[in-house]
Amino acid sequence: MLELKPNAAINLGTGIPNDVVGGIAAEEGLTEDILLTVESGIYGGIPEGGIDFGVGRNTYAILEHPVQMDFYNGMGIPYTFMGAGEMDAAGNVNATKFGDRCTGCGGFIDITQNAGHVIFCSTFTARGLEVDFSGNKVRIVKEGSEKKLVAKVNQVSFNGEFARAKGQKVHFVTERAVFELRLEGPVLIEIAPGVDLQRDVLDQMEFAPIVSEHLKVTDASVYNVGSFDLRAKLFAK
Repeated sequence: MLELKPNAAINLGTGIPNDVVGGIAAEEGLTEDILLTVESGIYGGIPEGGIDFGVGRNTYAILEHPVQMDFYNGMGIPYTFMGAGEMDAAGNVNATKFGDRCTGCGGFIDITQNAGHVIFCSTFTARGLEVDFSGNKVRIVKEGSEKKLVAKVNQVSFNGEFARAKGQKVHFVTERAVFELRLEGPVLIEIAPGVDLQRDVLDQMEFAPIVSEHLKVTDASVYNVGSFDLRAKLFAK
């Protein structure tokens, strides 16, 4: 959410984004400064998570679904936060098919193709991952058995090569590392405090990313319990 600017309209996809972004915005006192939207037609308020995706509390408005998708397809959304299952060396993202489970795309393709800035939110590995965030740092207690940064995604839900060609801004954010999609491919630009670059990041990937010459350590305040003064940080830009 540090990528946001005041007065921005944003879309929230199902999974991590919808389950946490609305709550953070409320906790940080940002509900009047950014406009949260969900593809079901929700504007403002606090979206519900889990199986209640598409439902919201204290909304400003609820539009018909086709009208909402017209807004997204017309490039009306500068930011979208989306969940992701896999990302590969080309910057392609799979959010629609995992093994024998085909979850489908919903509004994912329409929204991500046209958004100005796509922020994918995901854990770094899956199946059994346990992470400790105490002391304003990240410690991998138990690594997930399934890698999510893979040589080639199982299905292309978001085309990284197309995004790179048109200059779309894309970030892939996890609990321990942040990647930015650039012309040359995914670039590792941030790692969390407490994380070992080789053991916890590079060894847990199926491809070797470009590592930024200016690799940063993530602002430790984002791992605080409670508010981390996000509103002041956004308005200080």
